[in-house]
Amino acid sequence: VRAMARLTLSGVIQAFALPVTLVSSILYTASIPSFLKLEGIGILAYFCLVPLLLVLVYTPKWWGLFYGTIFGVIQIMLTNHWLGTFSLVSLQLITVVYLFLYAAFMTVVVGFFRRLGFRALLVFPFLWTVFDYLRSLGFIGYPWGFLGVSQYRFLPLIQIASVTGVWGITLVVVLANGVLAYMITVAADRRGIIRKLAVLPALFVLLFSGVLAFGGITISAEKRRAGDALPVRVALVQQNADPRKHDYSETFGVLKRETDKSMKFQPDLVVWSETAFVPNIRRWSEMDPARYPYARLVDEFLDYQKQLNVWLLTGNDDYELIELDAGETQRYEYNAAVLFDPAGERVETYRKMHLVPFTEYFPFKKTMPRLYEWLGSRDVYLWEPGTDRVVFEHPLVRFSTPICFEDGFPSDIRAFVRAGAGLIINISNDYWSLTEVEAQQHFANGLFRAIENSRPMLRASASGVTCGIDATGKVTGRLPFYEEGFLIADVGTGTRKLSVYTRLGDWLPLLSIGLLAIIYVVACIRKEKNGDIE
Repeated sequence: VRAMARLTLSGVIQAFALPVTLVSSILYTASIPSFLKLEGIGILAYFCLVPLLLVLVYTPKWWGLFYGTIFGVIQIMLTNHWLGTFSLVSLQLITVVYLFLYAAFMTVVVGFFRRLGFRALLVFPFLWTVFDYLRSLGFIGYPWGFLGVSQYRFLPLIQIASVTGVWGITLVVVLANGVLAYMITVAADRRGIIRKLAVLPALFVLLFSGVLAFGGITISAEKRRAGDALPVRVALVQQNADPRKHDYSETFGVLKRETDKSMKFQPDLVVWSETAFVPNIRRWSEMDPARYPYARLVDEFLDYQKQLNVWLLTGNDDYELIELDAGETQRYEYNAAVLFDPAGERVETYRKMHLVPFTEYFPFKKTMPRLYEWLGSRDVYLWEPGTDRVVFEHPLVRFSTPICFEDGFPSDIRAFVRAGAGLIINISNDYWSLTEVEAQQHFANGLFRAIENSRPMLRASASGVTCGIDATGKVTGRLPFYEEGFLIADVGTGTRKLSVYTRLGDWLPLLSIGLLAIIYVVACIRKEKNGDIE
């Protein structure tokens, strides 16, 4: 009977391995904001990987490499389908990149399953957490759609990010998957079923309860802290236009109209989105307005900003000229955020440091000139990365302005806060995707930066999710998708200590790497002693 039960489960999994794998891909996609449900169905995250894990247990191990890679590629394509509206190059490249990343990751996973058997199910959560961490690093880093992000609305749970970063939430969620898959496997095997099925769930429930208790305490403490803080009032303007595709003058007109409406609330700072004002202010302010339309538009902008008599931050192109050794001049262009004071003076400029690979930045122009030319032929606009992590100085608050998907990188936002930022202001252009899914995913990804660093966060998007987020990840105000408007956000400016995550950084995935190395070495030594070397 025991053998039949085991064969029945393994037989079903082996016979339907591919569709079972695809079920995991779909459940994963549905757990986060997606075309299946805009807000995502967070509860699915706790078991979405179970079908994949059963496939890894019951199929020949190197077939697991194939199915695991298929899972990853399908999931990435489903989650990021909206990239096709920006550029088919983006969707094609991200698919190819993740084909190789998942193949490499699953090779490691299969290695653990070969040496640990189904016990590798309890190691898998640490492997997954490390994988998410590694895929956020380097030139092709793309920190989008982490499984932990699926919990962005579960405030008591996600407070642990202030200690572990988003990685801790991913670990808890994937651990639930590992425990469930382990229980199913043990139940099918029937050996030590009562003891094994009782201990693991109890330990997980204990861990989960501890995380929730920590979250409740953290939220209560933040409420008390917020009540004592002096507020700075910020007007976030959403013009509902793609700055680079709509008429610049018309877009500027919308920005002025919505800003004028916001002035009756007497904001201390007005924030416009990424590249909200397109003509390069530095360049065209030096040109003759009588000869150049862009120079006239820049003059209008500067005159308007002065008469506002309020601090204004706007996204804009920027550039600098560098003298080369041969006496030639090289022009470098940047995606930037520019701060003006009430007198109309340009106070400071931040140049985007973490550019989108292949669509904003390609560092291999000289070594791969053909690929560089091919990207250019696909209307890809390439920038230079900035080098200075700027903290803007306002009389009431110090803040930094990660641009667009920079708010998805935990280590980048942590560096801004360590440099002195008391407020995070993300400026984005999510209008281009023409889908609410991309904007909701972007918002959910970025929300964790507020919790990780115990700092409030504001988002000003051309359209997408323009909102306020407090230090616990709670949304304090939000504008609708694809509508012109403004949002008034009152943000507490009290002095805050650095969170554990801000001080220690990505300690959890780094610790996991060390733990996994020890487990793997011990497993290899045991197999060698037992004479069971593959």
